[in-house]
Amino acid sequence: MKKLLLCAICLAVLVAIAAPSVACGQTVISNVSCKEAVLMSEDGQIIFEQNAVEKRPIASMTKIMTLLCAYDAIDSGKISLDDDVIVSARAASMGGSQVFLDANGSYKMENLIKSIVVCSANDSCVAVAEHISGSVENFVELMNQKAADLNLCATHFENCTGLPAVSQFSCAKDVGVMFSHLIKHPHYFTCANIWMEDFVHPSGRITGMTNTNKLVRFYDGCDGGKTGYTAEAQHCLAATAKRGDTRVIAVVVGAPDSKTRFREVSELFNYAFANYETKVYLGCDGKLDNVTVCGGKQASVEVAPREKLTAFGKKGSVDYSVNIQPYAEVKAPVAKGDVVGTVQLVDMQGNVVKQTDLLAKQDVKAKTYWDYLQQIVA
Repeated sequence: MKKLLLCAICLAVLVAIAAPSVACGQTVISNVSCKEAVLMSEDGQIIFEQNAVEKRPIASMTKIMTLLCAYDAIDSGKISLDDDVIVSARAASMGGSQVFLDANGSYKMENLIKSIVVCSANDSCVAVAEHISGSVENFVELMNQKAADLNLCATHFENCTGLPAVSQFSCAKDVGVMFSHLIKHPHYFTCANIWMEDFVHPSGRITGMTNTNKLVRFYDGCDGGKTGYTAEAQHCLAATAKRGDTRVIAVVVGAPDSKTRFREVSELFNYAFANYETKVYLGCDGKLDNVTVCGGKQASVEVAPREKLTAFGKKGSVDYSVNIQPYAEVKAPVAKGDVVGTVQLVDMQGNVVKQTDLLAKQDVKAKTYWDYLQQIVA
């Protein structure tokens, strides 16, 4: 009996050593059933990946790049959200997901983009592509150039919709990178969390739109995403969620059914929020010492960082310090918004991991000769 008890104790100890260590309240990620998966922070740190760089069709997640190129065109001033877009017969005849645009109808660019984000409208993709580049083919060249600019490792586009094409492919990791850049555009979120909305055509005809990403309604913190499905690609989903200051991105490719893609992305989100955090070291409204100004009517100027300094990592392990470095000499006049130094986030080894500009919060006028005279008299 004693020998049996000793064997049982030894077996239990061996099992405990071999089992992964999990802190209280945390979970682990077992292999997901999708063909590919990736979980990352919004700045690209990989938390989990499974077959994440295998070339596969990604169906309508292709539209992430379509939207990214559209927002780039808006940012550059080439087009605007207020543009009137004339829909070609080619665009109006697209199959699959659509809002049934009228051929030769005039639609606002903003509404077309919204229909792509909310209900994955193929006809709107083609209309947008033709408006920006003159043809779908030219726009696809733009998409592939953007893929090269982002250093995507396994991506090539043949169309702007994600409809089946022999040599069109991507991977979960590349989709995550594309999506991380898309969500930097604030306008995207004005569309992405819409659940249901009417799309009104010039004639007054209405097409009802329902968000294809169910998690915007059923997962706490999810405010954006892009689904995809074809028989070849199976069920796909890229989504983002934010709780507090922590935002993460999850991508699954090749799920066997729709419920699985939503469930597994939710599980990836759960793991991220249980185990990781974004710690804010300096907010944009953080109190900083004034910077000395030479030759100014004021001796110093109030300052603030251009953007907040944050660090993403495992809970309890994120440990950095803030290093304020004003310029050696700041001369008046100083205008509000002028760069007067830098702010650095430094790790325990002294390495700079992030940096942002230090900006003047107010104008400081230069002293006049009369000011100097008064100073001497005083």
